[in-house]
Amino acid sequence: MTADLLVAELPLAPGTVDRARALALTSAKDVDTATGVLEYVARHAEADPDRPALTEGGRTLGYRALLLRVAAIRAVLLDEGVTAGDVVACAGPRSAQTPAVFLALESIGASYLPIDLDWPRERVRDVLERSRAALLLDYAAMTGTPAGAAHAAAEAARVRAVPLAAGGTAETPPPPGVADRSLEARYTIFTSGTTGRPKGATVEHQGMLNHLWAKVVDLSLRADDTVAFTAPLVFDISIWQMLCPLLVGGHVVVVDDTVMRFPRRLVKTLDAHQVTVVELVPTVVGWLVDETRRREPAPLKSLRRLLSTGEELHPAVAERAMTALPHVTLVNAYGPTECSDDVTHHVVTGPDLARTRLPVGSPVLNTALYLLVEEEDGWRAAEPDESGELFVGGTGVGLGYLNDPETTERAFFKDPFTPESATGRLYRTGDLARFDEGVVHYLGRGDRQVKVAGVRMELDEIEAVLSRHPAVTKCAVTVSGDAERSQLVAHYSLREAATPEELQDTVRAAVPPAMVPRRWREWEELPLTANGKVDHRSLRAAVSEEETR
Repeated sequence: MTADLLVAELPLAPGTVDRARALALTSAKDVDTATGVLEYVARHAEADPDRPALTEGGRTLGYRALLLRVAAIRAVLLDEGVTAGDVVACAGPRSAQTPAVFLALESIGASYLPIDLDWPRERVRDVLERSRAALLLDYAAMTGTPAGAAHAAAEAARVRAVPLAAGGTAETPPPPGVADRSLEARYTIFTSGTTGRPKGATVEHQGMLNHLWAKVVDLSLRADDTVAFTAPLVFDISIWQMLCPLLVGGHVVVVDDTVMRFPRRLVKTLDAHQVTVVELVPTVVGWLVDETRRREPAPLKSLRRLLSTGEELHPAVAERAMTALPHVTLVNAYGPTECSDDVTHHVVTGPDLARTRLPVGSPVLNTALYLLVEEEDGWRAAEPDESGELFVGGTGVGLGYLNDPETTERAFFKDPFTPESATGRLYRTGDLARFDEGVVHYLGRGDRQVKVAGVRMELDEIEAVLSRHPAVTKCAVTVSGDAERSQLVAHYSLREAATPEELQDTVRAAVPPAMVPRRWREWEELPLTANGKVDHRSLRAAVSEEETR
């Protein structure tokens, strides 16, 4: 067992089950969550062996070549004693080898655990030890990328490091997979925990496949689609980006980190490969749009879907995207790693742009969403127009946190509303939301609720207001000081000149006086995490450093 199956009961107030069911947002559709992705690759390889499957740089692998590459990696894994149920840590850059490694593990029934090559040695060691990985599979050398820290960490954790040889292929494809992989642990993504230690969210095969099919359905993915593989491998969206096109016979184009850092190169790459679908964090969406507006003739003619995820997409950025790319459908996606990635999708419309915050949408297929409010006698259903904490049920709910029963017990519960669901589990997101006409409106993180000058407030709400100023490119709000000495600090970057007083007036016009930041700090660019999200920890550290000078 790779994740501890929960036994926790969610304490409910009387009458909550029936009321929560009546007010829930649900979606149901029969899809195949038993068959492996590799089986679909094999079918496409048989029908059209040379059909492009993966492109990296100037090299393209057809479906048949991909299948033989998977077989070669599978042989290495079997020779090393990897068996069904094993957790295999994988170290390498985003590349055409990544989905091949994933599919080789799937063919055995083992679980994929990506390791970030930029992680410090001690973090890698911690992840390897806590995951109880069977081995560290190193495919970094195949791309000329050093993985020395990962090897050193593996040695310290007493985990074997196994390098993959460059260019290895097999003469015959892998054998057919088992008939039903639904309940196999498919992958684990280690996310940052509130304690500072990462926690490994483990997803079952059925949850992953359900999410892949949700993307196929909601994005209308077809065999003639080309999807950009842009995400860091320790970001859950990397899973669908590299696998979803393979379900339908589509084409995956790897976009490496050197391209992702430069908007001009990103636009050029998407154009060169006639990418039709790309998913980016809001920061990169903004960069992409700004670059697009500078170019004549207008680029990205092949693009038909632009997805934003990972952080809140503010209306100002959405409006710029829809103006610059009128032929592209903009999709706002939301979901936790613990629930197989996105649980809602929303096609952004013109009327949405007048809102302070964009909706995150309706539940993806085979997902149930509940809004609950915690009271002294247990959780109750949030009434219509009332906000609450979002809970997720259905096929996508993961197994819990790898080898971490205490943390699992705080977030995963037996599903009291639909015990016959595919998982029987319910996940507490920690996010605040409101339901309106079948659509979820995200209201921010529950743990970003703070108390300043005796007033409770949501930092996300202040950021949403500030982001509407036309000069603001990116913004974040943090708290400095403790107790009665605490104060709000606004961090921002600008695309055109604006004074702190002007920005302060924008916020003051929309929120109570206690929610107006007293300190304002301009950045050339806000610091970001490896996943492209605003690094709030670095912002707080910068303020603390200023205060100690």
